[in-house]
Amino acid sequence: MGTSPDFSSASTHFHDRVYAADDTTPTVQATSKNGTSDSMTGNRGKDASKRAGDTRPATSSSAGTTGDHDEEEEQRPPLPPRPSLLQADLPSAPSASTMRPALQAKPTTAISSVDIQTLSFPDGTRGTFSTPASRTVSEAVSISAISGGQSTPSRKGRNGSDIDDATSLMSYAPTLRANGDLASLLDEGLSSQSPAWKLLSTQAETVNPFEKVDYEDLSLVDFDHEFDEIEAVDQKGGNEEELLLQWKSKLKHYLILSSAGKPIYSRHGDQNLINGYIGIIQTIISFFQGSKDPLMGFTAGKTRFVVSTDGPLYFVAISRIGESDAQLRSQLEALYMQILSTLTLPTLTHLFTNRPNTDLRRPLEGTETLLSSLADTFTKGSPSALLSALECLKIRKSQRHVINNTLLKARTEKLLYGLIVAGGRLVSVVRPKRHSLHPSDLQLIFNMLFEAGSVKAGGGENWIPVCLPGFNNRGYLYMYVSFLSAFDDGGDLDERPSTAHSTSREDEIAILLISADKESFFELKQMRDDLVKQLEKNGSMEIIKTAVRQGRPSATDIVPGTQLKHFLYKSRANVQFTMPSFSPHFSNLLARRRLMTLYHNLHASTHAKHSHLKVLHCVSRDSISLAWTTPVFEFYCVAGPNASRAGLAQGANKVIQWVKREEERVFIIGGAVF
Repeated sequence: MGTSPDFSSASTHFHDRVYAADDTTPTVQATSKNGTSDSMTGNRGKDASKRAGDTRPATSSSAGTTGDHDEEEEQRPPLPPRPSLLQADLPSAPSASTMRPALQAKPTTAISSVDIQTLSFPDGTRGTFSTPASRTVSEAVSISAISGGQSTPSRKGRNGSDIDDATSLMSYAPTLRANGDLASLLDEGLSSQSPAWKLLSTQAETVNPFEKVDYEDLSLVDFDHEFDEIEAVDQKGGNEEELLLQWKSKLKHYLILSSAGKPIYSRHGDQNLINGYIGIIQTIISFFQGSKDPLMGFTAGKTRFVVSTDGPLYFVAISRIGESDAQLRSQLEALYMQILSTLTLPTLTHLFTNRPNTDLRRPLEGTETLLSSLADTFTKGSPSALLSALECLKIRKSQRHVINNTLLKARTEKLLYGLIVAGGRLVSVVRPKRHSLHPSDLQLIFNMLFEAGSVKAGGGENWIPVCLPGFNNRGYLYMYVSFLSAFDDGGDLDERPSTAHSTSREDEIAILLISADKESFFELKQMRDDLVKQLEKNGSMEIIKTAVRQGRPSATDIVPGTQLKHFLYKSRANVQFTMPSFSPHFSNLLARRRLMTLYHNLHASTHAKHSHLKVLHCVSRDSISLAWTTPVFEFYCVAGPNASRAGLAQGANKVIQWVKREEERVFIIGGAVF
């Protein structure tokens, strides 16, 4: 309590030390008793405001200490200098009194005030961009409230804080904003882009998906040779080793065998080449079945084996192109349906009940082309098979209504189903009131008519017994088929136009009339003639031909200026889908397979057994993609690698809006019923 000690010399010495440190670090302050600065502890009370206006804040800060504490401060070494990256903000000749408050330290988790961004360009080079830290983690951040009632905290910075420093690292991703049924993907958070991405905005339209392929993954390098036929093994077996190498190089195999180990079908290689592998597979499957634990699948390296058992038949899919077990199993199911469409289930059961060692190749002789064309469709990638849905020809609702009425007027008593198919897309269907065609049955019909080529080789009209397993797997129906060409100008109806010479399914129009009566050929033939005459008379045939010649629109025709290159939209209620043309970005075989592989991955992720994904956004080196599922629709799209997420979301919303406007044009709703 005695006389006050003299601090003039000590304070002057300390003052000099502090200002000497100003040349190297602008954030050093005079230390208090506990060795920390006021700004680091967050104390901004009355004392802090006084120091802000004092020309000697270091002296006043230590004026209230005792002599003993002064000796401790004299002995304490100076603070180490901090990187002076903030000096770029200092004026050329700052005065101590004016710049002092701005140099106070603040709590931060940032290493520097400069953000460094590295970006890979499509040509393989990499660029580094330095951008000013307009918003660091510890500076002021504010996110506005969301319309759905959700909001995120705001950070106030120097003058106060709503969140303590332990929560200085936060995620401001817009995933917190999803509400309801994700009615819209547009969000203000998606609109923000870094300067590095803005520098690539001029390249966004020029780089297409899969344009720059880096074959680190060599899985699809030889895909162009996937469908090359393998020669038969010669009698001496001299070429067996070479043929075996070709067989192993194939990316996908389908094998069908009986429970007794008899080979029935193989997409690649003849019986002499694959007999050994058939025996191994039959042994493995039988071992697991004997232990009451059926084998579903297994992986060897990068190859996936999926096994499906249907009665006395074993189906095996071997794939290296990245498909899920569920997708491969649905493909095997389609091959089984193809066999049933030839034999019917009772016939198949009867054959193996009486003779378990039956060689099924003889009853199926002549149908190998159907099995191979179906298998190749799966290998190339089929949106219809992936989505289990049909594609329809886009025409006006009123025009489709006229075609439906024409079908109903020309209908005979023995007609069960009547269909008009153009370019592999359904135009119109007439059916009984309580019966509908299953998509799997129509897939078999379309495969037979447009993919296999065997039916077209018969000429302009055919009479085909066929079993439709989805409708009834125990009996046959009889199908009258007549082909027209979209490029014909009409002509005499008595001259049946044939498209057997055509190499493309896109220019073919088929009239399918299905009956349960095998004696109804001439009656259905007369119905066909009357139907074509009426369609020509009311102008509907020309409308169909024009729509086929125009083909599918491109993505930019549907949404002008969109960054989307391709999309798939499935209406769940109608079990139908629509998509733009594969051209120009996916017109070749390899590009289409890469696109379909991407769609398969998106589909598998959103349809996994325990998945609850609604929206999935994927970014890769050669593309960005989006999957969006709701109870109403499924949507998948792809864009180039430089497209922005906001552009992808905006394009997706515009496509959804377009489908809603054009729903009765792109889908058949209801159809003609009698």
